[in-house]
Order: sequence, then structure tokens, then C-alpha cells
Amino acid sequence: MRTPRIFLCLVSIVLSAGIHSSFAQSEMRPGFLLSDTSRYAILIKGGHVIDPKNNINEVMDIAVNEGKIVSVGKRIDPKMAIQVVDAKGLYVMPGLIDIHEHVFYGTEPDHSYANGPEAIIPDGFTFRSGVTTIVDAGSSGWKSFSTFKRQTIDKSQTRILAFLNIVGEGMRGGVYEQDTMDMNVKMSALTARANRNIIIGFKVAHYNGHEWTPVDDAVEAGNMANLPVMIDFGGATPMLSIRELFMDHLRRGDIFTHCFGQLQQKGRDGGREAVVDVETNQIKPFVFEAQQRGIAFDIGYGEISFAFSQAIPAIKAGFLPNSISTDIHQDNVNAAMKDMLNVMSKLMAIGMPFDSVIKASTWSPAREIRHEELGHLSVGAIADIAILNLREGRFGFFDYTGTKVEGAKELECEMTIKDGKIVYDLNGIANPVLAPRPVRVNTLPVSGH
Repeated sequence: MRTPRIFLCLVSIVLSAGIHSSFAQSEMRPGFLLSDTSRYAILIKGGHVIDPKNNINEVMDIAVNEGKIVSVGKRIDPKMAIQVVDAKGLYVMPGLIDIHEHVFYGTEPDHSYANGPEAIIPDGFTFRSGVTTIVDAGSSGWKSFSTFKRQTIDKSQTRILAFLNIVGEGMRGGVYEQDTMDMNVKMSALTARANRNIIIGFKVAHYNGHEWTPVDDAVEAGNMANLPVMIDFGGATPMLSIRELFMDHLRRGDIFTHCFGQLQQKGRDGGREAVVDVETNQIKPFVFEAQQRGIAFDIGYGEISFAFSQAIPAIKAGFLPNSISTDIHQDNVNAAMKDMLNVMSKLMAIGMPFDSVIKASTWSPAREIRHEELGHLSVGAIADIAILNLREGRFGFFDYTGTKVEGAKELECEMTIKDGKIVYDLNGIANPVLAPRPVRVNTLPVSGH
């Protein structure tokens, strides 16, 4: 049977339109013409891969397509990729996760970190530090979370999760954070349940009283919503006991931040109790016990919440933090703490092993916040990747007290990939340097007899 001429004409029109569309797309993005051999959008070639979850610590290649890691192996053919990243001599690891930041920025003059001037815009500093996921540590409470979500979370490229402050007003500062009447367990738990994709726990911050009300309320909300709590002790005279906090109030999986802070002075009973005894310079035995019981210890560097006088003897004694975080905000970003990489480098300088630093910045915090889809480079995982240069030289690190240590190595971010897209490239190590579109299989209609 002969094929009708009108049908052949229609097939010709369809084929022409498809081919024209394909060429038009390639003309819009020179150098990214898809071919039959292209399987990957990005291939990271020749980097030293460190993936704590999967116990990888060697030179490997990583292929990425459509936002996912699709292959990890030796000698992946670069001809199969649209874009090749030369990572030779660099370290390739999961995108860094900072679980203590303050990014609920705004213009309200008396709102501190809650829609106020003390918070900081996330996308301006995250990617250039290899950070792809952050957790805002209690800047918003149940009353202000919707504003935070609409104003910051929904508009940021950085993946933002949140601890919800047990105080309804959030971290507004001053007397607002001391108001136990504004600590509503039920409303906090309901807000967390309604936003489970974003809210990952509850936060206690800056409370200066002697009651355990804020901690117990946060834990109760955590039980209702099945979420952890993060505790930032304020200060009191006499001090609240951190041993009592760990053993009598917190649960397995709860987080103690500012773990190397020293606001306690020798011979004085006031401030925040330290994990290292300020008189003997020895870490307190119950701190090890608390960590073994499942309490997570987080750096939460902050402005005055990290001191070498605590960190050095703790690490020397074998006590390592579970997670590394910055507590970044407007007042500390240009002080002793610069960014996530500065804190990581600082810990390396005082004896924390490199592999442990990477784990505490990737897989461990992912587990603490119960987002185990993050923090690793498994095939099928979200393609959040940090490529870092470990520079060698002479570097100085100091804390807020003025204590300075020197280190021989410092981390620098060369490239950050989030959701399979290059979002930061310091030295143009991608070839070609333009960000690729996802690889998609183009099919054309085929006629036959």
C-alpha cells in the first residue's frame, strides 16, 4: 500500500521542526550541542574524593546529570560529558552543611536576628565557602516563621532548613528571649509539623534565668513533633549545670552548640559552664559520657563562643566535636570567624584530623538534622559537591580573646555544585566554563511500514 503524500508532508514538517528546535537550542548555548555519546552534564575529573559515609578516600571521578550523582569510579571517559571539571590536586567532597547560622535578615531595627539587621543574606557567603545547606538556628519562632520562609527561605539558592525557636518571637533580642510566657509548646510543635520539610528541630537561645523551663519546653515540643533540640546556654549566676543538662534534660540526638565556648572565668561563679575545667585545664569526664550517650556537640563558633583555651585541651584529650558550624551573623563574619572554611582550618591547626573535619562538616551534621539524603556522594544522591584546595604555607588563626595559633594548611573553595549546577567557580576549572543544561534524551517520531 502506498503511503499517502499528505502524510509524508506532515512527517517532513514534524522532523524539520524538531531538528530546527535542536539547532536553535544549541545556538543559544555554544559548545553544549548534545551528541549520542553525551551521558553526563558534569564530570569531575581526577580529584581526591572524600566521602565519609561511603568510606571513600582516594582519587576518583564523579559524574553528574539532572541534579544527581550518576557515577563514581576510576577513569570515567571525559568524552561522555558536556562539561569537564579539572579537579587534579584538589579535594572533592559532599557540599558542606552548616547547622548553626542566622539568616533571617530584615529591616526591623529592634528585632536583632529575627527579621532584623544582625542576620546576614545567605547566598552572599555560602557557595564561595563550599556550603550548600545551612540551618538557621532559631532566628524565627512560630509567630515569625511564615515571614522568614516567604522572605528568605523561598527566595534563596542556598538550601535553608531551620530550628524553630521555642520563643514565639524568635531571636528578637533582650527581654523578648527571656519571656517564658511566650514559649508555647503546642504552637511550636504544630508549626514544625506543618513545615516538616524545612523545620528540623527546636532551639533554646540566650536564656539567662535559673529555670529549666526553656529547655524542658523545647524538649516537650521535640517529643510532640519527633524532632531534636539545639541548646545554646545563655548565662547565669550561679551557673546552670551542664552535667544536669546532659544527663537529666536532653535526649539522645539533641545538640549542645557553642561546645568550645568559655564565658566562665577562673574563681568566679557566673556565665556559661565550660566543658574544660578552667581551673585544671582538663575536660570534664561527664562530657565524654554525654557524647557516648548520644548528645551531639556542635562548634557554633559565633562571636564569643569559641576559645582556644577550651578547644585545644579538648581535642588533645581526644574529644572531637560532632559537627562544625559558624553561627555566622553580621557581627562576627569579619572578626575571628570568617566563614565555614576558616573554622575548619582552625580546627585542623589545633590537631583535629583532616578526615574528621570533613566528616563533621558533611555526613555527621546531615545525620544530626535527620536529612540523610544530604552529606554524601552516593550514586543517586543529590549532587551537592564542594571542591576544595588545601593550601600549604604559614597561616594565622586567632580567637576572640586574642589568642593566636599558626597552621601550615588552609582550606579554600575552588568550586561549589548545588543540585547538579555549578554555582561557584573560583578559577574557571570547568571546561567549558558556562553552566550546562541538564542532558535530556531527544526523541524524534519515526515512520515505518
